[in-house]
Amino acid sequence: MGRRATRFLSGLVLLAVVGAGAFWWLTKPAPWDAAYWAGLGEPDLANGERVFWAGGCTSCHAAPGAKDDARLVLAGGRPLKSPFGTFYPPNISPDETAGVGGWTLAAFGNAMTRGVGKDGEHLYPSFPYGSYARMSPKDINDLWGFMRTLPKSDNVAPPHDLPFPFNIRLTLGGWKLLYLNDAPRVDVDTADAKLARGQYLVEGPGHCGECHTPRNALGGFEADRWLAGAPNPEGEGRIPDITPGSKSIGGWSASDIASYLETGFTPEFDSVGGSMVEVQQNMAKLPAAEREAIAAYLKALPPS
Repeated sequence: MGRRATRFLSGLVLLAVVGAGAFWWLTKPAPWDAAYWAGLGEPDLANGERVFWAGGCTSCHAAPGAKDDARLVLAGGRPLKSPFGTFYPPNISPDETAGVGGWTLAAFGNAMTRGVGKDGEHLYPSFPYGSYARMSPKDINDLWGFMRTLPKSDNVAPPHDLPFPFNIRLTLGGWKLLYLNDAPRVDVDTADAKLARGQYLVEGPGHCGECHTPRNALGGFEADRWLAGAPNPEGEGRIPDITPGSKSIGGWSASDIASYLETGFTPEFDSVGGSMVEVQQNMAKLPAAEREAIAAYLKALPPS
């Protein structure tokens, strides 16, 4: 091999190494600095419980079909099917070994808002940290305090069942680079306190877009179709469009929406069904003002 060819190949190798290093640097797990979680004080457990129900923790982390107090046992393991494979939500009960009882507030907060696990690994966005990234440190602290009062479980959830290349966590850094941010999903009149609160609840802890917004081939939201309906990730039917003008709730008033979230009944006296059953049961536990704020925000959205 000639000298010129050797130099050329050496240059390609150097470029590949530099490129790989740059990719790693740009996409490595990025938890918050420790100061971000400092000085938050004792958690407000009453607010933590409200955040818990707004966040729908039981819908994925409680056992299938759990009722009443059994919904508070966050043992994990319920399969979540997706086009990328099957995810198994972990045990997030306060058990020190099988759950998150040995975690710190910072570890919990970084998982919630940065998608970084206790050991510094990328978490899969089947855990909706892409939405939870909009949550305030106070709400995270209060939620963490409330969750530590819940029953313990020693259940160990199965590992995720994902084909190549989705089983390579390194690729999640690239996904985060493209899609993880805390910017508002849409512009609303944030001078209106009710609208601002509704935006926070829907786009943040309520993570409504995770089901109601269509995704592209990489699993990122189609930003211009916010809450416009999407295929059911479980493979049956569609999750409805919930923007104004939609066939599902477009003709409903804000009070109709708030009533539906409280009672589970539509204005036509149909009852809630499918995966929305558990969501509605969670929303029913919120104060009326919170459901009214959610309704106000949904009515203020641009139609799909």
